Amino acid sequence: MARVHNFCAGPAALPEAVLKQAQEDLLDFQGHGLSVMEMSHRSKEIVTIAEQAEQDLRDLMGIPDTYKVLFLQGGASSQFSMIPMNLLRGKTSADYINTGQWSKKAIKEAQRFCKVNVVASSEEQSFSTVPARSEWKLNSDAAYFHYTHNETIGGVEFDKIPKVDVPLVTDLSSTILSRPFDVSRFGLIYAGAQKNIGPAGITVVIVREDLMGAAATNSVPSMFDYKTHADSDSMYNTPPTFAWYLAGLVFKWLKAQGGVEAMAKINQRKADKLYGMIDGSGFYANPVEPIYRSWMNVPFTLGDASLDSEFLKQADSNGFLNLKGHRSVGGMRASIYNAVPESSVDALIGFMKDFEQNHG
Repeated sequence: MARVHNFCAGPAALPEAVLKQAQEDLLDFQGHGLSVMEMSHRSKEIVTIAEQAEQDLRDLMGIPDTYKVLFLQGGASSQFSMIPMNLLRGKTSADYINTGQWSKKAIKEAQRFCKVNVVASSEEQSFSTVPARSEWKLNSDAAYFHYTHNETIGGVEFDKIPKVDVPLVTDLSSTILSRPFDVSRFGLIYAGAQKNIGPAGITVVIVREDLMGAAATNSVPSMFDYKTHADSDSMYNTPPTFAWYLAGLVFKWLKAQGGVEAMAKINQRKADKLYGMIDGSGFYANPVEPIYRSWMNVPFTLGDASLDSEFLKQADSNGFLNLKGHRSVGGMRASIYNAVPESSVDALIGFMKDFEQNHG
């Protein structure tokens, strides 16, 4: 079977080697006579898978021992609530910066639990940039500062980790494992799996130990308390074992590629090629200020929007899938996560050039 070029923003492409390994294990996991999906989460086999996945993630990201790694359910969207539930710790306000649709959702949910101080917003610029640091109006008494490192929909990415005086919290869903990050700079990192970690159904939370424990005093339900999950090794309830298993395979695959340092070189090269083609064209355009362009999500428009449907039709027929931009933005978007091979980016560039030649 010929594999297509999958540019979906999520659930996204998975490494072919991982899919083949999962296929091999699907009916009979390591000679046990049953699928990994059928095993008890309390079994030695699943516990071993879980422990190895955590250790591999710690190795890849250089996670200090003072942080807990949690494998949770509910997607990154559940974290919009869990973060204020756990991190307010007696305070009544938190700082958020608004750089796109996912920031807006995080802000809206946090407002259920505390006063949200929006330190700055790029909404008036159609989320095409990140507000200058000099514009931020920080609250010195904030419980934490939250930002979305990469806005998947708009293709806007912070060029550096912000420096603030309170615990730093980030949604790293689109960029986790795409390059090195200094985990020690953060109080909490969260990421939905369905972009660079594995299939949909699991969410990774990396939280500094000293930030846990206060939720229990605030009538927070057990399932929304980070300490509940930390104390039970993320098995307080039945976890999504198959998604956890697949995430573990992805971590092993990343190690085999040379880790996040090697992936960073590949990812920057892929992004540079695609943006270079767009910028060198008189037919395509990218709306994001260059310094804040995402490595992972590349939105682009055609010179004539009436050609959008024809572009997508021809792209699909040539095996380039999921290039339609988000409904709130329009245009096109190519998501080029870790598992999207450089050859797929090269092929897309070739297709785009041919389309421009025929329709420009």
